[in-house]
Amino acid sequence: MTASAPGKVNIQLSVGAVRPDGFHPLASVFHAVDLLEEVTVTSGEPGSGIRIDQVTGLQAEEVPRDGTNLVWRAALRLAQELGRPGPDVSISIHKGVPVAGGMAGGSADCAAALVALNELWEAGLERDDLARVALDLGSDVPFSLMGGTALGLGRGERLSPLMVRGTFHWVFATATRGLSTPAVYAAFDRLVAGRVVPEPTADAAVGSALIAGDPVALGRVLHNDLQAPALVLRPRLADVLDAGISAGALGALVSGSGPTVAFLVPDPVVSAGVAAALAGHEDVRACYAATGPAPGARVVARSR
Repeated sequence: MTASAPGKVNIQLSVGAVRPDGFHPLASVFHAVDLLEEVTVTSGEPGSGIRIDQVTGLQAEEVPRDGTNLVWRAALRLAQELGRPGPDVSISIHKGVPVAGGMAGGSADCAAALVALNELWEAGLERDDLARVALDLGSDVPFSLMGGTALGLGRGERLSPLMVRGTFHWVFATATRGLSTPAVYAAFDRLVAGRVVPEPTADAAVGSALIAGDPVALGRVLHNDLQAPALVLRPRLADVLDAGISAGALGALVSGSGPTVAFLVPDPVVSAGVAAALAGHEDVRACYAATGPAPGARVVARSR
């Protein structure tokens, strides 16, 4: 059984002050894009356990094949939910989302694995049940299941679908070096120390631009509270942002905790120009064109 799930960009990411439990309250507008992860699951022999047999695609060599991988944890968690022994399953992953780039590629793998295993094991769990299981595996995983565009509150897990008209075009520039998400949040805490940080809320201007299907208006209101701390840790990302805007992007922001930079463009022609302008930048590893919104995790192939 093979399922796919999309990567994402945070069109808005507003961050509140750190709570006593160490988490930050968020107001995030997730937007799924058609850079996809594919996960194939196959029943194994009794007693064979979980195996990640193959990882292909983008930066496949950087993906762990042991219990630290979210697909491994997804198989264990779903088996626990269903009361299954084992589980005995082999897993293959094909990556279309950049690794460690703030685009939730690992969460997409996890969501695709849950959907594929639910079908393989004929468990019959509804999406709400899968979303509950998904939340135990990571706060971005429920959105990877849902797809489309949604407002996420809390840690990003309380999701409400948002209305979107039309298609938005994006260019994603990945960085030559990664950024630690905990380090970015720690830098955020240092930047806001001693200040009153408002409770994060949805930006009405973002919602209006999405409903209107207006990329120019959306480009003006892209916002990420983690961008400033990411730039503190990696100042040269500012040069990447400026280069994409100079090449014709309508707006730009660091995606999630970075270091991938997302550029909103009006059409595929400008998309190609922005990608070409960034291709030779010393801090850019690669560029990828994508469109959104994209559907959430779903089965794409069955074989018996």
